Amino acid sequence: MRLDHILKMEFLNDDLQARTKTEVLAELSEMIVNGFPKLDQSKIIDVLQQREKLGSTGIGDGVAIPHGKIGALEEVAVAFGRSKNGVAFDSMDGKPVYLFFLLLAPEDCASQHLKALAKISKMLKAGNFRKDLMEAKSKAELYEIIIQQDEACPA
Repeated sequence: MRLDHILKMEFLNDDLQARTKTEVLAELSEMIVNGFPKLDQSKIIDVLQQREKLGSTGIGDGVAIPHGKIGALEEVAVAFGRSKNGVAFDSMDGKPVYLFFLLLAPEDCASQHLKALAKISKMLKAGNFRKDLMEAKSKAELYEIIIQQDEACPA
């Protein structure tokens, strides 16, 4: 699973304005909907909120990976957002989240969904990767950092 196939430059936001978990989900899903116009943003947010009820996707260390399966989606899609102020996201460590990877997959693509989720989780374990994402000066730099880490991190 290569992120350059599922993460597009227009799915990056280096300055999320969201202040709540719901606002984060809306801001990130809006980017996906702009790239896949036949998707219904309210359905995406509902799926993501249902997943959050099972347990927060805030995994700690300032990171969250909200994810879900969407029937109208034909391919796996990833969006990335960075909050400079952090957002309370019910993280496992109780700390604010600054880095968000939103992962959406078609309902019938469990293996691709899990591979992408595992890949992103593995990439985020590298402390220097999280630091580099926080310090990036532009969307282009963010994209380059993500793709370089993807290439350096075997599947």
